[in-house]
Amino acid sequence: MRIGVISDTHGSLMHFEKALEVIGSCDYILHGGDVLYHGPRNPLPEGYSPKELAEKINSMNNLVFARGNCDADVDQMVIKHPLQSPYVLLQFGKLKILVTHGYTREKQAYIQMAKDFEVDIFIYGHTHVKELYKDEDLIVLNPGSTALPKDDIHSVAVIEDQFIRLINMHNGQVIQELPFDN
Repeated sequence: MRIGVISDTHGSLMHFEKALEVIGSCDYILHGGDVLYHGPRNPLPEGYSPKELAEKINSMNNLVFARGNCDADVDQMVIKHPLQSPYVLLQFGKLKILVTHGYTREKQAYIQMAKDFEVDIFIYGHTHVKELYKDEDLIVLNPGSTALPKDDIHSVAVIEDQFIRLINMHNGQVIQELPFDN
């Protein structure tokens, strides 16, 4: 199974389509929230086109969303997939994944919740800063932002073949790779 992980598209159709190109064909795509709106603290991202992004999302059937702080009720009116809040708990065979945007609690509280739920991978967004590491038996993943990264490297992640890979969207190169058992 191949699972793509993206977050913080903030209405950029251009960056969403580039993310899809980089992650390739996936069985599922997990989105960490902040889907359509850029938010009042952010600049308009390049390729900002929320209406067209919603149409693109609606043409796909393999997306799962956690709701972000910039996602509103009106977004759910135009997106035909549930914008689940405050988190999504998924199981793929033996692999358990918790996805949240990560803005209502401190990160450590989410990590503890993931451990309490006995998940293998905890995914969050919100910070626009990519990271991938192990906290005891839990893998913590923030794919970074596809549209508005804090470090100017637009990124996504792929979970496949017992590896999680953070990928640079500009050149398709693996930024970081972490093996996991499941």
